Amino acid sequence: MHSRRQWMKLTTAAIAASWLGAAALPTKAEAAEKLTVLAAASLKDALDAANAAWAKESGKQAVTSYAASGALAKQIENAAPADIFISADLDWMDYLAEKNLIKADSRTNLLGNRIVLVAEKDKAKPVEIKQGFDLAGLLGDGKLAMGEPKSVPAGKYAMAALEKLGVWTSVETKVAGAESVRAALALVSRGEAPYGIVYQTDATADKGVAIVGTFPADSHPPIIYPVAILAESRNPDAAAYLDFLKSDKAAGFFTAQGFTVLK
Repeated sequence: MHSRRQWMKLTTAAIAASWLGAAALPTKAEAAEKLTVLAAASLKDALDAANAAWAKESGKQAVTSYAASGALAKQIENAAPADIFISADLDWMDYLAEKNLIKADSRTNLLGNRIVLVAEKDKAKPVEIKQGFDLAGLLGDGKLAMGEPKSVPAGKYAMAALEKLGVWTSVETKVAGAESVRAALALVSRGEAPYGIVYQTDATADKGVAIVGTFPADSHPPIIYPVAILAESRNPDAAAYLDFLKSDKAAGFFTAQGFTVLK
Protein backbone atom coordinates (compact mmCIF):
# COMPACT_ATOMS: atom_id res chain seq x y z
CA MET A 1 0.00 0.00 0.00
CA HIS A 2 2.83 2.37 0.88
CA SER A 3 4.45 1.64 -2.48
CA ARG A 4 1.20 2.41 -4.32
CA ARG A 5 0.72 5.69 -2.41
CA GLN A 6 4.28 6.73 -3.23
CA TRP A 7 3.79 5.90 -6.90
CA MET A 8 0.56 7.92 -7.03
CA LYS A 9 2.40 10.82 -5.41
CA LEU A 10 5.14 10.66 -8.02
CA THR A 11 2.69 10.41 -10.90
CA THR A 12 0.52 13.27 -9.65
CA ALA A 13 3.54 15.54 -9.26
CA ALA A 14 4.75 14.78 -12.77
CA ILE A 15 1.35 15.42 -14.33
CA ALA A 16 0.91 18.65 -12.38
CA ALA A 17 4.28 19.96 -13.52
CA SER A 18 3.49 19.10 -17.11
CA TRP A 19 0.05 20.74 -16.91
CA LEU A 20 1.57 23.96 -15.64
CA GLY A 21 3.95 24.06 -18.59
CA ALA A 22 1.26 23.38 -21.17
CA ALA A 23 -1.26 25.75 -19.59
CA ALA A 24 0.81 28.76 -20.59
CA LEU A 25 -0.14 28.56 -24.27
CA PRO A 26 -1.05 32.01 -25.63
CA THR A 27 -4.52 32.94 -26.80
CA LYS A 28 -5.08 33.64 -30.49
CA ALA A 29 -5.27 37.34 -29.73
CA GLU A 30 -1.91 37.29 -27.95
CA ALA A 31 -0.34 35.26 -30.74
CA ALA A 32 -1.51 37.75 -33.36
CA GLU A 33 0.15 40.67 -31.53
CA LYS A 34 3.44 39.13 -30.40
CA LEU A 35 5.94 36.59 -31.67
CA THR A 36 4.91 33.25 -30.20
CA VAL A 37 7.48 30.56 -29.47
CA LEU A 38 6.82 26.96 -28.42
CA ALA A 39 9.96 25.49 -26.87
CA ALA A 40 11.15 22.35 -25.10
CA ALA A 41 10.93 22.67 -21.31
CA SER A 42 14.69 22.22 -20.91
CA LEU A 43 15.29 25.52 -22.71
CA LYS A 44 13.46 27.74 -20.22
CA ASP A 45 16.33 29.43 -18.37
CA ALA A 46 18.51 30.02 -21.41
CA LEU A 47 15.69 31.07 -23.72
CA ASP A 48 14.15 33.41 -21.15
CA ALA A 49 17.49 35.23 -21.00
CA ALA A 50 17.82 35.29 -24.80
CA ASN A 51 14.26 36.61 -25.15
CA ALA A 52 15.01 39.45 -22.73
CA ALA A 53 18.02 40.41 -24.85
CA TRP A 54 15.93 40.19 -28.03
CA ALA A 55 13.32 42.50 -26.52
CA LYS A 56 15.96 45.02 -25.48
CA GLU A 57 17.62 44.97 -28.91
CA SER A 58 14.55 44.91 -31.14
CA GLY A 59 11.84 46.45 -29.03
CA LYS A 60 9.74 43.36 -29.81
CA GLN A 61 8.52 40.70 -27.40
CA ALA A 62 8.65 36.92 -27.76
CA VAL A 63 5.95 35.09 -25.78
CA THR A 64 7.21 31.59 -25.02
CA SER A 65 5.36 28.49 -23.83
CA TYR A 66 7.45 25.60 -22.48
CA ALA A 67 6.44 21.94 -22.35
CA ALA A 68 7.57 18.52 -23.57
CA SER A 69 8.46 18.59 -27.28
CA GLY A 70 5.89 15.95 -28.13
CA ALA A 71 3.09 17.81 -26.38
CA LEU A 72 4.01 21.00 -28.24
CA ALA A 73 4.20 19.20 -31.59
CA LYS A 74 0.71 17.82 -31.05
CA GLN A 75 -0.56 21.28 -30.17
CA ILE A 76 0.95 22.63 -33.39
CA GLU A 77 -0.72 19.79 -35.30
CA ASN A 78 -3.99 20.86 -33.72
CA ALA A 79 -3.53 24.43 -34.99
CA ALA A 80 -2.16 26.08 -31.84
CA PRO A 81 -1.28 29.67 -32.81
CA ALA A 82 2.52 30.01 -32.87
CA ASP A 83 5.43 31.19 -34.99
CA ILE A 84 8.53 29.27 -33.85
CA PHE A 85 9.07 25.71 -32.59
CA ILE A 86 12.22 24.52 -30.81
CA SER A 87 12.29 20.79 -30.17
CA ALA A 88 14.58 18.82 -27.86
CA ASP A 89 15.06 16.15 -30.51
CA LEU A 90 14.94 15.65 -34.26
CA ASP A 91 12.03 13.20 -34.19
CA TRP A 92 9.33 15.69 -33.25
CA MET A 93 10.58 18.26 -35.75
CA ASP A 94 10.59 15.52 -38.40
CA TYR A 95 7.02 14.69 -37.37
CA LEU A 96 5.90 18.24 -38.13
CA ALA A 97 7.98 18.41 -41.31
CA GLU A 98 6.28 15.29 -42.67
CA LYS A 99 2.94 17.04 -42.17
CA ASN A 100 4.20 20.24 -43.85
CA LEU A 101 3.68 22.20 -40.64
CA ILE A 102 7.06 23.95 -40.69
CA LYS A 103 8.82 26.12 -43.25
CA ALA A 104 11.47 23.65 -44.36
CA ASP A 105 13.99 26.25 -45.48
CA SER A 106 13.98 27.85 -42.02
CA ARG A 107 14.88 24.65 -40.17
CA THR A 108 18.29 24.48 -38.52
CA ASN A 109 20.02 22.51 -35.76
CA LEU A 110 20.52 25.07 -33.00
CA LEU A 111 21.91 23.37 -29.87
CA GLY A 112 23.39 20.23 -28.38
CA ASN A 113 23.12 18.82 -24.84
CA ARG A 114 24.10 15.86 -22.63
CA ILE A 115 22.20 13.59 -20.26
CA VAL A 116 23.29 13.06 -16.67
CA LEU A 117 22.34 11.10 -13.59
CA VAL A 118 21.24 13.34 -10.72
CA ALA A 119 20.46 12.85 -7.05
CA GLU A 120 19.13 15.08 -4.30
CA LYS A 121 21.99 17.41 -3.44
CA ASP A 122 22.30 16.46 0.23
CA LYS A 123 22.45 12.74 -0.62
CA ALA A 124 24.58 12.85 -3.76
CA LYS A 125 27.54 10.51 -4.19
CA PRO A 126 29.52 9.97 -7.42
CA VAL A 127 28.35 7.11 -9.66
CA GLU A 128 30.56 5.55 -12.33
CA ILE A 129 28.30 5.17 -15.35
CA LYS A 130 29.63 2.26 -17.38
CA GLN A 131 28.53 -0.98 -18.99
CA GLY A 132 26.40 -2.97 -16.56
CA PHE A 133 26.59 -0.50 -13.66
CA ASP A 134 24.24 -1.38 -10.79
CA LEU A 135 21.58 1.31 -11.17
CA ALA A 136 18.88 -1.00 -9.82
CA GLY A 137 20.90 -1.47 -6.64
CA LEU A 138 21.33 2.27 -6.24
CA LEU A 139 17.58 2.81 -6.58
CA GLY A 140 16.64 0.16 -4.05
CA ASP A 141 12.89 0.51 -3.51
CA GLY A 142 12.90 4.01 -5.04
CA LYS A 143 11.92 5.22 -8.49
CA LEU A 144 14.08 6.46 -11.37
CA ALA A 145 12.73 9.83 -12.51
CA MET A 146 13.04 10.49 -16.24
CA GLY A 147 10.98 11.73 -19.14
CA GLU A 148 8.34 9.34 -20.45
CA PRO A 149 10.46 7.04 -22.69
CA LYS A 150 7.89 6.77 -25.47
CA SER A 151 7.31 10.47 -26.02
CA VAL A 152 9.61 12.83 -24.12
CA PRO A 153 12.99 13.34 -25.85
CA ALA A 154 15.01 13.25 -22.61
CA GLY A 155 13.29 9.99 -21.72
CA LYS A 156 14.03 8.48 -25.14
CA TYR A 157 17.69 9.41 -24.84
CA ALA A 158 17.80 7.98 -21.31
CA MET A 159 16.21 4.70 -22.35
CA ALA A 160 18.60 4.38 -25.30
CA ALA A 161 21.58 4.93 -23.01
CA LEU A 162 20.39 2.42 -20.43
CA GLU A 163 19.75 -0.16 -23.13
CA LYS A 164 23.21 0.38 -24.62
CA LEU A 165 24.78 0.00 -21.17
CA GLY A 166 22.81 -3.20 -20.52
CA VAL A 167 20.83 -2.02 -17.48
CA TRP A 168 17.42 -1.07 -18.88
CA THR A 169 15.70 -4.38 -18.10
CA SER A 170 16.82 -4.16 -14.47
CA VAL A 171 15.26 -0.73 -13.91
CA GLU A 172 12.36 -0.65 -16.38
CA THR A 173 9.74 -1.34 -13.70
CA LYS A 174 11.24 1.33 -11.44
CA VAL A 175 10.85 4.18 -13.93
CA ALA A 176 8.69 7.18 -13.00
CA GLY A 177 7.99 8.49 -16.50
CA ALA A 178 7.33 12.23 -16.23
CA GLU A 179 5.60 14.38 -18.83
CA SER A 180 8.64 16.63 -19.25
CA VAL A 181 12.28 16.70 -18.22
CA ARG A 182 11.56 19.52 -15.76
CA ALA A 183 8.87 17.39 -14.12
CA ALA A 184 11.38 14.55 -13.74
CA LEU A 185 13.93 16.93 -12.27
CA ALA A 186 11.39 18.19 -9.73
CA LEU A 187 10.79 14.67 -8.43
CA VAL A 188 14.47 14.35 -7.52
CA SER A 189 14.82 17.89 -6.22
CA ARG A 190 11.89 17.34 -3.83
CA GLY A 191 13.29 14.02 -2.62
CA GLU A 192 10.46 11.96 -4.15
CA ALA A 193 12.82 9.89 -6.31
CA PRO A 194 16.41 9.04 -5.30
CA TYR A 195 17.82 9.38 -8.83
CA GLY A 196 16.82 10.87 -12.13
CA ILE A 197 18.13 11.16 -15.68
CA VAL A 198 17.87 14.67 -17.09
CA TYR A 199 19.72 17.04 -19.36
CA GLN A 200 22.94 18.50 -18.01
CA THR A 201 21.47 21.97 -18.52
CA ASP A 202 18.45 21.24 -16.33
CA ALA A 203 20.61 19.79 -13.58
CA THR A 204 22.73 22.94 -13.61
CA ALA A 205 19.63 25.11 -13.24
CA ASP A 206 18.25 23.33 -10.15
CA LYS A 207 20.16 23.95 -6.91
CA GLY A 208 18.31 21.10 -5.22
CA VAL A 209 20.11 18.38 -7.20
CA ALA A 210 23.68 17.40 -7.98
CA ILE A 211 25.12 15.62 -10.99
CA VAL A 212 26.53 12.28 -9.86
CA GLY A 213 27.46 10.91 -13.29
CA THR A 214 27.43 11.75 -16.98
CA PHE A 215 26.31 9.29 -19.64
CA PRO A 216 28.88 8.56 -22.37
CA ALA A 217 28.07 10.45 -25.56
CA ASP A 218 28.20 7.22 -27.58
CA SER A 219 25.58 5.52 -25.38
CA HIS A 220 22.69 7.38 -27.03
CA PRO A 221 21.85 9.26 -30.26
CA PRO A 222 23.26 12.80 -30.47
CA ILE A 223 21.11 15.25 -28.50
CA ILE A 224 20.14 17.95 -31.00
CA TYR A 225 17.68 20.82 -30.64
CA PRO A 226 16.29 21.87 -34.05
CA VAL A 227 14.38 25.12 -34.58
CA ALA A 228 12.04 26.19 -37.38
CA ILE A 229 9.42 28.75 -38.31
CA LEU A 230 5.94 27.23 -38.46
CA ALA A 231 4.18 27.03 -41.81
CA GLU A 232 1.18 29.02 -40.61
CA SER A 233 3.25 31.87 -39.18
CA ARG A 234 2.60 35.25 -40.74
CA ASN A 235 4.59 37.23 -38.17
CA PRO A 236 7.12 39.47 -39.98
CA ASP A 237 9.49 39.25 -36.99
CA ALA A 238 9.87 35.45 -37.06
CA ALA A 239 12.87 35.36 -39.42
CA ALA A 240 14.69 38.11 -37.53
CA TYR A 241 14.09 36.34 -34.22
CA LEU A 242 15.41 33.08 -35.64
CA ASP A 243 18.52 34.89 -36.90
CA PHE A 244 19.01 36.31 -33.41
CA LEU A 245 18.85 32.83 -31.83
CA LYS A 246 21.58 31.69 -34.23
CA SER A 247 23.77 34.74 -33.61
CA ASP A 248 26.84 35.15 -31.43
CA LYS A 249 24.80 37.55 -29.28
CA ALA A 250 22.46 34.76 -28.24
CA ALA A 251 25.11 32.04 -28.02
CA GLY A 252 26.31 33.15 -24.60
CA PHE A 253 22.90 32.67 -23.03
CA PHE A 254 22.85 29.04 -24.19
CA THR A 255 26.45 28.17 -23.31
CA ALA A 256 25.98 29.72 -19.84
CA GLN A 257 23.39 27.00 -19.16
CA GLY A 258 25.60 24.22 -20.52
CA PHE A 259 24.26 23.90 -24.08
CA THR A 260 26.56 23.40 -27.03
CA VAL A 261 25.89 25.87 -29.84
CA LEU A 262 25.82 24.10 -33.19
CA LYS A 263 27.13 25.98 -36.22
